[in-house]
Amino acid sequence: MSSESVVTHVVGALAVVIAASYALGALARRLGQPPVVGQLFAGIALGPSLLGLVPGQVYETLFPTQIQPILTSLAQVALVLFLFVVGYELDLGMLRGQRSVTAVSLGGFVLPMAMGAGIVLLLPDAFASANGGHPIDTTFVFYMAIALSITAVPVLASIIRDQGLSGTRPGTIAMASAGVIDALSWPILAVVLVGGEHGSVRDWAVKAVLLVLYVLVMLFAVRPALERWMRRPGIPAAARLPVVVTLALASAWATNALGLHVIFGALLAGVIMPRLPDGSPDGRLLRPLQDIGGLLLPVFFAVSGMAVKLAGLRSSDVVLLAVICAAAVVSKVAAGSLSARGTRLPWRESLLIGVLLNTRGLTELIVLNVGLQAGVIGPRLYALLVVMALLTTAATGPLIGLLRRPADGPPAVPVDLVIGDTLEPRQGPDAGRVPTADAGPAPRS
Repeated sequence: MSSESVVTHVVGALAVVIAASYALGALARRLGQPPVVGQLFAGIALGPSLLGLVPGQVYETLFPTQIQPILTSLAQVALVLFLFVVGYELDLGMLRGQRSVTAVSLGGFVLPMAMGAGIVLLLPDAFASANGGHPIDTTFVFYMAIALSITAVPVLASIIRDQGLSGTRPGTIAMASAGVIDALSWPILAVVLVGGEHGSVRDWAVKAVLLVLYVLVMLFAVRPALERWMRRPGIPAAARLPVVVTLALASAWATNALGLHVIFGALLAGVIMPRLPDGSPDGRLLRPLQDIGGLLLPVFFAVSGMAVKLAGLRSSDVVLLAVICAAAVVSKVAAGSLSARGTRLPWRESLLIGVLLNTRGLTELIVLNVGLQAGVIGPRLYALLVVMALLTTAATGPLIGLLRRPADGPPAVPVDLVIGDTLEPRQGPDAGRVPTADAGPAPRS
């Protein structure tokens, strides 16, 4: 295939991917689901599992083998920008003095991890069969523990907004806790994968030391330099944006060179990025990055979907899928609910927090792609875990609807800040306003 033909195919494939992702994402929202559910289904539909079954080699014509490395590269760029934004928005200062958030975060992280590791130790033969010869070793056990502990913060934010839970106590605690859970998960995943698929103890130690040195350089050399540069007057946002994108891409390259995935460097670059004097991210940088990343993310969904080969699944895999889904749902809902209840929140609000934490979606897909590329999981288990992510995310909306049916108790309490078991009163023109349980989505900006 000539270079001109490759370009033509890439342009055409991008048009199909973006259009399908937008259409099915909009359909998912109409059905009361987060758009990521439709976008993920679009990726699977464009892959060999569905489009590949259409006669006439439609799949091979739209997505020939020669262009797939290019689509994968675009997907990685989308992830770098997306994870940079996630790191830039991350604020662990919200934990200070917040008893409910601390309890829910730790419970929603530890119990799902234990459940993920536990099902592997209880069913090693089933996982060995589904994993296609990849070793069921310590790395795999820890990886499955992380895979079940993840909560998708961006998808959760969309669900909270669309369900009218913005500003309520369950929505506030769930969002803060999800951010902390993911902040704990990424470093552990990095440590688990730093040795690679077949790395020796010596290789692992060398790469771990190099990673620590890299983090120290980013914190104590790059960050101060960025702070001095950001404080310089007269630099327009248009001039800052290329520097920020360069930082994200260069940091992603560095962690990839250390044997990790590009996402870890992107996250670290976002975390060290200086904020405004009030502690918030700079919206002039954040919004363009969100727009660019959002435009390219459908390519990531398409690439993820193309790796799902449902035709290769066996009947025994259905049983394993049921076990994984049950462990994922029960551990998250139970951990979130019991932890919230332990801080004396009402049962209905506690259950709602647990259900919200069960949202996986995009962040889970990122973890699964990292595991697939690192050789920790094989194609069959990858397909099962993608279906698990899709089902658990799609179940969140209906479960919220069941929990928010009219009851004898008062509606969810709106808060701006949860500190222990007390509520900080609202200030300003919205003081005293209590959104009802059937409140509509928050207005879009």
